[in-house]
Amino acid sequence: MARKRFLSLWVLAGLFLNSQTGIEAQQSPDLHVVVNMVQLNVAVTDKNGNYITGLRPQDFAIVEDGIAEKVATFAEGNEPARSLMESAEPERPANQPGELAKGSSASGDSLRSFDSLITGSDVFILFDTSNYMYRGFVFAQDAIAEFVRSLGSADKISFYSYSRDLSRAARLTADRTQILRAVRSTVAGDEAALYNTLLLTLKDAAQYTGRKVVVVFSNGPDNSSVVPPEDVAEFAQSAGVSVYMISTQDAKLEPVSTAVFERMTAATGGKAYFAKNWRDEKRAFASIRDDLAHLYSLSYYPKANPNTGWRAITVKLVGDHLKKYKVRTRNGYRPQPTRFSEDRQTAQSSFAPQ
Repeated sequence: MARKRFLSLWVLAGLFLNSQTGIEAQQSPDLHVVVNMVQLNVAVTDKNGNYITGLRPQDFAIVEDGIAEKVATFAEGNEPARSLMESAEPERPANQPGELAKGSSASGDSLRSFDSLITGSDVFILFDTSNYMYRGFVFAQDAIAEFVRSLGSADKISFYSYSRDLSRAARLTADRTQILRAVRSTVAGDEAALYNTLLLTLKDAAQYTGRKVVVVFSNGPDNSSVVPPEDVAEFAQSAGVSVYMISTQDAKLEPVSTAVFERMTAATGGKAYFAKNWRDEKRAFASIRDDLAHLYSLSYYPKANPNTGWRAITVKLVGDHLKKYKVRTRNGYRPQPTRFSEDRQTAQSSFAPQ
């Protein structure tokens, strides 16, 4: 176990080598914490799981480590992200979903086009092709293919498969034909290293801005990874990637994997599904598609915060009429330190959450 933990930390350290420019909070003469704009994927539902649409930026309150943050960009579903400009106007009362606040107008919210963020989602599909998949392989391919065809035209897709190693079958693209060809070309392999390959997939997703999600189709437990799932979940949270998992194993038969899947997806703002048959698989993919279409995308630039460890994020709805709804998003992130040489010219390692 100690050796696995060491290898895990070594792998994670290797993911933090790309230096990025951001807001720097000096911690010591040669140690900085780099934090870029924090991106949140937020789902709002009622008690029956129905999506609540038409919310406005002022309906959301973001708190990081007890510090109230200001929403910088906002979008609903696949609409273009908009930047909230500074305004001297007083706070407006919270409005009803789908309605403008009293006395406001479409331009009164000080919103403008924010072209640097891409409309739609970057969807990374990770397909289990281990030896657990000998049964039901074609049905799984059918479910994934239908999911790919059903995604919005604004979404880009990448298709990976895994057994012991990761296969990047199709890089991020809007070309559905290329993705479908990659899905149909997969074949069953050997043992499963889910957490190793999921970590590598998350690393790829972290290179992009905007809304990023990983959809995992798993047919069995992990039996050959050296990276613990807790480290994978923390990386996903810090990179701003929502993880969705579809498992074909009965939750009661795999209680350990079930608990891990549920914790990881909840922590990142995603969802876990347990499909008993191919119909359940298709329903799970359809649910993920609907979730992506109804997510709110919020971002903020963190205010000065001396905390260099885990930072807790809380998103709530403002107004008594909205408190009955449920908010689902990631619950925090860990900013990574950047060490500089004496002349402060070269950073040896860094990572900035998005």
